[in-house]
Amino acid sequence: MSRVSAYTMTEIDRLKLSQALDYDVPSLPEIWAIAAQRFNQATALHAPHLKPAIKLTFTQLYEQIKQCASGLQVLGIQPGDRICLFADNSPRWLVADQGMMMAGAVNAVRSSQADKDELLFLLQDSGSIALFVEDLATFNKLRDRLTQLPLRFVVLLSDESPLENAGLKMLNFSQLMELGATQSLQPLNRGREDLATLIYTSGTTGKPKGAMLSHGNLMHQVETLGAVVQPKLGDRVLSILPTWHAYERSAEYFLLSQGCTQIYTSIRTVKKDLQEFKPQYMVSVPRIWESVYEGVQKQFREQPEKKQKLIHFFLDISHRYIHARRIWNNLELLNREPSLPERILALGQMVILAPLHALGEKIVYSKVREAATGGRFRQAISGGGSLARHIDDFFEIMGIEVLVGYGLTETSPVTNARRPWRNLRGSSGQPIPGTEIRIVDLDSRNPLPSGDRGLVLIRGPQVMQGYYNNPEATRKAIDPEGWFDSGDLGWVTKDNDLVLTGRAKDTIVLTNGENIEPQPIEDACLRSAYIDQIMLVGQDQKSLGALIVPNLDALEKWAIAQGSTLELPEGMESSTPPSPSLPSITLDSKPIQDLLRKELNREVQNRPGYRPDDRIGPFRLILEPFAIENGLLTQTLKIRRNVVMDRYQGMINEMFV
Repeated sequence: MSRVSAYTMTEIDRLKLSQALDYDVPSLPEIWAIAAQRFNQATALHAPHLKPAIKLTFTQLYEQIKQCASGLQVLGIQPGDRICLFADNSPRWLVADQGMMMAGAVNAVRSSQADKDELLFLLQDSGSIALFVEDLATFNKLRDRLTQLPLRFVVLLSDESPLENAGLKMLNFSQLMELGATQSLQPLNRGREDLATLIYTSGTTGKPKGAMLSHGNLMHQVETLGAVVQPKLGDRVLSILPTWHAYERSAEYFLLSQGCTQIYTSIRTVKKDLQEFKPQYMVSVPRIWESVYEGVQKQFREQPEKKQKLIHFFLDISHRYIHARRIWNNLELLNREPSLPERILALGQMVILAPLHALGEKIVYSKVREAATGGRFRQAISGGGSLARHIDDFFEIMGIEVLVGYGLTETSPVTNARRPWRNLRGSSGQPIPGTEIRIVDLDSRNPLPSGDRGLVLIRGPQVMQGYYNNPEATRKAIDPEGWFDSGDLGWVTKDNDLVLTGRAKDTIVLTNGENIEPQPIEDACLRSAYIDQIMLVGQDQKSLGALIVPNLDALEKWAIAQGSTLELPEGMESSTPPSPSLPSITLDSKPIQDLLRKELNREVQNRPGYRPDDRIGPFRLILEPFAIENGLLTQTLKIRRNVVMDRYQGMINEMFV
């Protein structure tokens, strides 16, 4: 039977959604008046690390959003006008974001730390007539080019004094709010089809593409994420991801709509904040959970030897226990349909191992939970990449529920998520309500049977309207039936859980959520005389890695210049005559490895637009060139990345151990 996979909402999803607070409004800004009425003096936003610290109740948040919107109307903003917002996590970001939408504007958002040329491209491509920036430093970064754009005014989110000679109208946040206090907000009727925001995502050409997300796209997330998590009034959420990112934004909108208190944290303060604020939720990318895992492992290693042995004894027992429990509950991905005897055997193992697992919980795991999360954690929500299996196992043993989800900027972003009652480790979970997943053959685009790997297509109310000013890219991404091409490879279980296996696109997504386009970096590395071919890897890893076909001739000459000779593997011919008088070195020797490391670092860092995430971590040398004959190059001499990945998967796995 073909896998068309029109997802039918389960009864549990229906039940959970019925328990969530409902907002029967067409546009996102309309939820704040209702939230203020429902939650009143409950704390909505808390920024403990600002000087001074800021706390806003739901009533205050709504009033500030209204005042910001009114100020924009005083400045002449009309429905549909575009405004760029280049700033980072703070309560004022949310006030500005929702103030713009309440005034009917469409915002285009990005971090203030982004590359200057990227920010200027967003300003120009979006056709923005106004600009909000983090501070004067951000403004000054862009200043020399702003007068060439049709900007009417600039707003600083800081309280710094505006520049008198800026060349265009400038005011700070307080001045904007004072303007808003002089006039009542003129109400607008915004519908679900009205454009709300542009979130730019990298394209294969390196030029960002503006995903057009409507109010209906965003409201779908607010209305359906209650099928995944069920927060309560006053629950605390740590906010660590960039607030302009689609994943963090939609999570914030939903969690605030349910009466949660959002607490702003950072990489520097997150460990302390987990202890101090004891949150029930945190939305993050896999790298955060890897960091927590590594911190716990470091503490384990610092224990006396006898205690380490005891800890590892319990971990081994508990690993076997959770594996048996998964089989019993039909939640083991590697054994998807256990037979009755297998399930009975698993139940027997659970009974035998349960007392020791409980003892490990008392002696070790409860203390880890307290130290790592503050002890009141309900669920960790992870997206932006797959969670490594050993990390998934570890948190399950510790009793920390990690719910992995999936989605893209173009899908607002959540399409799938694991549920607390169906946490199939290794998967990205079932579709959220209203969402369809289809797996198709890469070439024919015909639907594939359940269990077969293919291209993941998505259809639902959260799929973007298209790419702004880019109809060609839109046609390539969304077919006439409304199916969005995710560019990801995967398969679905018989119960509709999505399991991702790789990317059909070239884009590499690191565990910190950063999207890396490999081609420009590879091109830079090829400038080195010692590198003939290179392919970047690193999907769902902490850093990029590389498979390198070295230029043996250049390396041999370098070795001779260093007073040595390069010893090649057996069967390979040298381009230089052997010299018995010189000491020999091999390709895996430290001098060769250090040389290539130096080459990679120099070429990558000298590349225009270099970012720290572009740095290449581990690399391995391969002596078989990528060629048409061996199937590693296409007829147009492009690397067949999926084929290379399959051939060298063992080497790649070993590279990131």
